[in-house]
Amino acid sequence: MRILRAADYRVMPWKNGGGTTTEIMVSPDGAGLDDFDWRVSMARVEGSGPFSSFAGIDRTLSVLEGEGIALDVAGLAPVHLTRLSSPFSFPADVATSAELLAGAITDLNVMSRRDRMRHIVQRITLSDAIELDPQAAMTIVLPLDGNMAVTGAETGEIGPLDALLLERGSEKPRLAPVGRCTLFLIRIDRIAARR
Repeated sequence: MRILRAADYRVMPWKNGGGTTTEIMVSPDGAGLDDFDWRVSMARVEGSGPFSSFAGIDRTLSVLEGEGIALDVAGLAPVHLTRLSSPFSFPADVATSAELLAGAITDLNVMSRRDRMRHIVQRITLSDAIELDPQAAMTIVLPLDGNMAVTGAETGEIGPLDALLLERGSEKPRLAPVGRCTLFLIRIDRIAARR
């Protein structure tokens, strides 16, 4: 079990050069934009336009701040995402463009290489404590708005956009929101090799 602080995340340019992204975690450590197995990041989107293309990658997008975004993903009906929307998953290697609904947004991106990895992202609002069972290869807890007390192998408090990382088999931590807290629960697993 590990805690990452939002102040320590790495900021880097978008793949298409149109803005910046804040990398929360990438695997393997130190991987670049073309060779990661999975990646969790946040991006500030200041204008409408095309998304970067990532060959062989599946992507899940959520709105963290701002009024929202309209996504046009090739082959799908247009999708409007706001801070209250469920995370939206789509292939990152098809033509995708976005239109801001009313000003800049910050989004959460979770990406995984589809021939090796898979991911699931949930948006959850907590008002009571829970015990989390980390059954995925990697489980990431990312509070959005409010603090959360963590009791387990490591005890402390995580704040908005800090990340709690749990590997499969970790001690089950108890998560207690300080008041009411919205969080993103990200589970990442390796796909079993076919025989």
